[in-house]
Amino acid sequence: MRDYAPVPLPRIKGPARTGTHVPLIDRYLERLPFEAGDKLVSLQEGSTPLLQAPVISAMVGASVRLKLEGGNPTGSFKDRGMTCALSAAVRDGARAVICASTGNTAASAAAYAARAGITCAVIVPEGKIAQGKMAQTLVHGARVISLAGNFDQALTLVRELTDTHPIVLVNSVNEYRIEGQKTAAFEVVEALDGAPDLVCIPVGNAGNITSYWRGFKEVGTAPRMLGFQAAGAAPLVEGHPIEHPETVASAIRIGNPVRWEDAMNAATESRGSIRVVTDAEILEAYRLLAYREGMFCEPASVASVAGLLKYGADGAEQVVCVLTGRGLKDPETAIANNDGRIITAPVEIAAIEEAVLGDP
Repeated sequence: MRDYAPVPLPRIKGPARTGTHVPLIDRYLERLPFEAGDKLVSLQEGSTPLLQAPVISAMVGASVRLKLEGGNPTGSFKDRGMTCALSAAVRDGARAVICASTGNTAASAAAYAARAGITCAVIVPEGKIAQGKMAQTLVHGARVISLAGNFDQALTLVRELTDTHPIVLVNSVNEYRIEGQKTAAFEVVEALDGAPDLVCIPVGNAGNITSYWRGFKEVGTAPRMLGFQAAGAAPLVEGHPIEHPETVASAIRIGNPVRWEDAMNAATESRGSIRVVTDAEILEAYRLLAYREGMFCEPASVASVAGLLKYGADGAEQVVCVLTGRGLKDPETAIANNDGRIITAPVEIAAIEEAVLGDP
């Protein structure tokens, strides 16, 4: 990868500011490891909203915005890196890609491989992938291997496989993934005309916090980075790998992050930290976002908001919380946590009146 000088981003002119969606690599071509004329594999990812969160802002005493990465084509931030990883793979003549996944990487890899017209295989932990993500992966035609093990074991096997076979690994160990994902930081800086004071972000395999920090540094900014892990899957907080990680936030149910060192460097260099939130705190923030902010995202996304609510803004005036994936990725959690809002009623008007007009 080539180095970039830490200079401010230029104002984006033309299509990106007039409503026409420009694919991520085209938009930031000068800051990505591609050249004009390269064949790109794109679903018009990137340019996701930065939404004000008035309720959360009032709760923490800061201006809080939500970076809605669920606005990407397959519903998660993974598309930013996947357009780069697949574009590079196709440019280099690859015929197949593979990944280990807790769900979002699998869905994204399958979609972009379908777009590229190449084969995709994914290895997922048996019984540990949300149905929305499994549905996406299957419908795009990927070959799915359900492993009787966890994500970390799956990634170990995938890395061994790609060491001996001509298949491109598209997990976040792939540098093109990090390059693509750093563009979210560019968008934040553009939207705010500068960096926020604080960025809160979920941490699983730790590629995203690594990417954001790389992006901020490249444009000469340095917000504090706060990464949040779930209590049952918090190796960076515990200081050692977790053999059997468990959390309701399936996307960050990872016990040995591949970007461990990079994530710790991002936290240290930015004067931030990696902290822990419980499943109960995640679910409380999950409901708060849905009920009060009108935002439905998957549980792992909410780790950023749960962490902000738990630890506070710590003097920051401008805060960005990254919401990594949309709620329909994990319908099971939404249904299981409906707080008794499903009312069964007979086919009678009196019963319907009571259900509609009675006490909630």
